[in-house]
Amino acid sequence: MSPSRVTILVLGCVFAVISAELHPLSDAFIDHINSKQTTWKAGRNFPLYTPMKHLKKLLGVLPDFKQDSSLPSVKHNADLIASLPDSFDARKKWSNCSSLSEIRDQGSCGSCWAFAAVEAMTDRVCIYSRGKKQFHFSAEDLVSCCEDCGSCRGGDPEFAWKYWQEHGIVSGGNYNSSQGCRSYSTPPCVHHAPGQKINATRDRTPCFDIYVDTPKCSKICDDKFGVAYEKDKLYGKEVFSIVDGENHIMAELFLNGPVEAIMLVYLDFFNYKSGVYIPVNKDDYIGAHAVKIIGWGVVNDTKYWLVANSWNSGWGDNGFFKILRGENECLIELMIMAGEPLLTNE
Repeated sequence: MSPSRVTILVLGCVFAVISAELHPLSDAFIDHINSKQTTWKAGRNFPLYTPMKHLKKLLGVLPDFKQDSSLPSVKHNADLIASLPDSFDARKKWSNCSSLSEIRDQGSCGSCWAFAAVEAMTDRVCIYSRGKKQFHFSAEDLVSCCEDCGSCRGGDPEFAWKYWQEHGIVSGGNYNSSQGCRSYSTPPCVHHAPGQKINATRDRTPCFDIYVDTPKCSKICDDKFGVAYEKDKLYGKEVFSIVDGENHIMAELFLNGPVEAIMLVYLDFFNYKSGVYIPVNKDDYIGAHAVKIIGWGVVNDTKYWLVANSWNSGWGDNGFFKILRGENECLIELMIMAGEPLLTNE
């Protein structure tokens, strides 16, 4: 293995739980978290019966992901950086782009690498077109057709951005939406949220009832869409990384919109509900995850990134979370990917 790649397992034992007696979804573990830190609150996001196999599947970045990007890097000028506000929320700046407020659901498929990518791409088409083009990129198309990127067993976000530039991605809505060329075929499963029954719902089944394999690559749009597959694709004009840390990430967000990031995940993260996340115990490493950063701010003198997850709106703070900013917490500032869209497929 080359020096530019890291085997994440060396960072800690995969299941070195804080206490061997505490189940990672138990009330006792949640209470333990809340007794050990002050910047965030833990609570129930998953039913206690949720298998660890399902939780591990949610973390779909391959364990030997790159620490250094092969994408061209961009920097922003010092004057812009000096003028950045103390807080920023892309949902407010580009309020005509509804996708910025959307929380998608990857289901029991290790496709976070694809979801964070297509979410940011979707936002950027709207932003770059000044709200005139609302194109919902298909996670299904990326997960199933980019063989070099990965699958439901995990993938490499960097390859997702290259695929967008070189091959294009069609439109596609969420599960059961019948929107766009290729809607997502993996069903969501039940998470626990206020007012939500733990039993199976119309669109959700218990997580342990779902076996998910990577969908097949179909280069035909769904029935009734009315546009040919190749004609529906939109491409990336250029794709790039932001590798110079906090200030350049903020400048990119402020100018051009959300970015995709990779972060390490520890067992307590599954129980995040509010506040600025800082892991309680970094011996409890479980895997790597891809997310979409949409802003930043400060609360009680603690700087944070504002981030969208892809575990449905029943998780965390309506699907979003905050994480410590400026300290490369969970390596979230290490691998940042984004791009500029081509606004026409002609």
